[in-house]
This record gives sequence, C-alpha cells and structure tokens, in this order.
Amino acid sequence: MRFYIVAFLPYRQMEGFLRKLSEYIPKLEAADYTTICKRLQHIPLDISLQDIPNDVIVAVDATGMKVSSRGEWMRHKWKVRKGWIKVHIAVDVKTKKLLALYVTDERTGDGQMLPSLVEQAQRHTAGQVKDVLGDGAYDSKAIFNYLDGQDIRPVIKTRKDASTRAHGSPARAAAVRERRQLGYDGWRDKYRYGQRWMAESYISGVKRMFGETVRAHSQEAMFQEVITKFILYDTLMMR
Repeated sequence: MRFYIVAFLPYRQMEGFLRKLSEYIPKLEAADYTTICKRLQHIPLDISLQDIPNDVIVAVDATGMKVSSRGEWMRHKWKVRKGWIKVHIAVDVKTKKLLALYVTDERTGDGQMLPSLVEQAQRHTAGQVKDVLGDGAYDSKAIFNYLDGQDIRPVIKTRKDASTRAHGSPARAAAVRERRQLGYDGWRDKYRYGQRWMAESYISGVKRMFGETVRAHSQEAMFQEVITKFILYDTLMMR
C-alpha cells in the first residue's frame, strides 16, 4: 500500500487520505505533510537480485522526466524553464527486469553513466554481463574501450561516417569495419540489435503507469520519486 500511495498521490493529498483513513482505523496515526516528505525521501529502495546464472544481455537507455506539469503555455508566458531530470537504466532483455538504475540532472550524458550501469547490473545478477546493447548515444571510444576491458561485447550503433581507423580505440574501429562489411541490416540481425527496444519498452511502461512528470520540488525528493516509480514498476512486473 505504501508504494501505491507514493507513486500516485501528491503529498498534500496523501496527508488528507491518511487523515480520513485514520477515522476508520483508530490505531492509525496520520502523518502530516512535513513528516511524509521527510520519510519518503529516505525509504530504502533497491533493485532485487535476479537469479540469472548464464550470460546476461543488457539493453541500456536514458530518458527525461519533466519536473513541472505547468504546461508549455505557462513556460512561454512566464519565461519559466524548469528543465528535466534524467533516468538511466539497464534491463535484462531475456527477463525484461531492471538491473541498474541511476537518476541524474539533465546535463549528464548517456555515455557517462554506462560504466556505472554495467557495474550495478553485475551486482544485481548472478550471471556475467556478456553483451551491452545501446543506441548511438553510447557510440564513443571511451565506451568501446571500457567494454573491451571488461570482456563485454558492445552492440552499439555506430555513426554512418565513423572512421575505420583505430584512433585510440581498436575495438570501436573493428566494430565500424564489421558493420560496413555486413551492412546495417546484416549487423542488426547478427547481434539481434532489435532487443535493445526492451529498454525503451520498459521506460514507456513506467511513463504510461505513473506519468512522465515528477511532483516533488527539491532535487533529492525528485530523484527519490523517480526511483520509487521505477522500482515499483519492476516489482509489479515480477508478479
């Protein structure tokens, strides 16, 4: 019950809900707005361990969450730019379960968070991450070098005009040459790149269920709200 209330009700409405509920449950002590805010920001949440003994194929992606529901007219009228916060996830393509989750501000690039996602995914599964599937936002020498050093195969869409020379990343150069040799369709089918849509589908599911706007005001509370929504969605998916 606690997670359902957190995900759907603003804190003021939650306070009213609890006060009304306490009329029917005398032993229930309704918390006020301040107490609710403080407690919800410190709920211990973590991704459940997935018992996947074999090689794990991970799809990574990132999305933005709006921090205000004022609407575009209000933004234009009052010249208010609230921005957004960014959610980075890694999903196991076989079980469609969440393996890694990070929330950052909008200035953090997708590629910057990939090493952290991979490391967190390794901790949340009994198997070894074998492949990492990502779109062009993860196409960089640093990413290819990192995955090569971890003995993980990068299934990342490289740019059409990418150089076939190493230039500091032999792993990326080899991937570019192979894609040119096979053609995009051949490369996509060989590595089953279409499985990357599991991450996008996961994000879409969270937004359909809980919306794409956060109600909290402080950054800490915003991050906690988003984490709560994603972990609740993952919990519901496991049932």
